[in-house]
Amino acid sequence: MLDCKPAATPTIQNYKLGECSDHTPTNKERYQRLVGKLIYLSHTRPDIAYPVSMVSQFMHSPSEVHMEAAIRILQYLKLAPGKGLLFSKNTHLNIEGYTDADWAGSISDRRSTSGYFTFVGGNLVTWRSKKQKVVALSSAEAEFRGIARAICELFWLR
Repeated sequence: MLDCKPAATPTIQNYKLGECSDHTPTNKERYQRLVGKLIYLSHTRPDIAYPVSMVSQFMHSPSEVHMEAAIRILQYLKLAPGKGLLFSKNTHLNIEGYTDADWAGSISDRRSTSGYFTFVGGNLVTWRSKKQKVVALSSAEAEFRGIARAICELFWLR
């Protein structure tokens, strides 16, 4: 991977991973080790939280397409090695939260993915990107479920 071509983004825009019908299997153990390391790394790199959550859904039977998506994250990390967390001193300790969700974004089960970021004093302290447990019947419902999770996190921080 030292000689790999760097990528400007961790995923291809509007690209959706799913179960492959023409399943070209890849080395399962290698894939699981790689994704496990990416999960560990995502604890300090919120910019890869969403793509890592996407590739981690296929740990049970990865294909070459899934491996290529995981390698794309590595290519992005090569281009942006210093984009970790940076804390700055601020005079205020305001708590802010931002959230977003897609609607039925998963190809395989039509469940939505929501995520949030919370800031204390202008510094990012928590973030999450997770597939919702139920199928949302509307985009408003998907957004509401994401907002509810973010509000719980904000109350916990308060």
